[in-house]
Amino acid sequence: MRVLLTGARGQLSTDLAKVLVDEELTALDHSQLDVTSRPQVDLAIRTHHPDIVINTAAFHRVDDCENEIERAFQVNVYGARNLALACSESNAALLHVSTDYVFDGSKRTPYLEGDPARPISVYGISKLAGELVVAATLERHYIVRSSGLYGAAGASGKGGNFVNTMLRLAREGRSIKVVDDQRLTPTYTPDLARKIAWLMKTGSYGVWHVTNSGDCTWYEFAARIFETAGLRPSLSPTTSAEFGAPARRPANSVLAHGMLQRHQADDLPLWTEALDAYLREIGVI
Repeated sequence: MRVLLTGARGQLSTDLAKVLVDEELTALDHSQLDVTSRPQVDLAIRTHHPDIVINTAAFHRVDDCENEIERAFQVNVYGARNLALACSESNAALLHVSTDYVFDGSKRTPYLEGDPARPISVYGISKLAGELVVAATLERHYIVRSSGLYGAAGASGKGGNFVNTMLRLAREGRSIKVVDDQRLTPTYTPDLARKIAWLMKTGSYGVWHVTNSGDCTWYEFAARIFETAGLRPSLSPTTSAEFGAPARRPANSVLAHGMLQRHQADDLPLWTEALDAYLREIGVI
């Protein structure tokens, strides 16, 4: 299968490249393909003739999106639309990576793929709009929502993922406060990449929720990181209101795996097991 991967060098795209070694893969980073440029997108599709495009390109600095609204929409909406249009014209499928932040967090149980999306941040709004333009433009599409990504390549443009940041702060002897009123499922990018590699060959188009299993708050995630790494920093819980981040986050963004269960493929490891695997991968344990 000919695969064109956008957003190369990010933590998810790096792990996708590892699991797609048996495919005819072309991975392009932002310097090689600016998805906001329709001529560049059209040229890339004509040149590489992919059977499927996997779009991991995104402006995902959640707080910065609040002030950089135009950039968020250029990348997350118009970039997605450019890819969908080019795929439609070339008869290619598109797998578009989205986020748990399309939900407002008011639901007390995990969100199913068909639950109404009501984002509460510019980032969430832009990602939902990207989903909608993909779905409206191209019949052969997968939309994969995930949550709290971390991987060995770090978080491109963010200065490291959450696990990296917590380890750095602990080693610097900092007092650390982490919100304890936002519940999610941290997801290890190799696990997500393996499931995407399976999903893209199913032909079961539509919206999919793909995360590790279980859930926790960000504070519980941090506590588990330190416990597993054998670190004992000064860690205390705080609230979203006290933390005062520019962008609002959903209080609950745990994703139910309705489509995976329907296809008897809901076998991703628990988030605690995934964290252990990551800490081993980066040499912490």
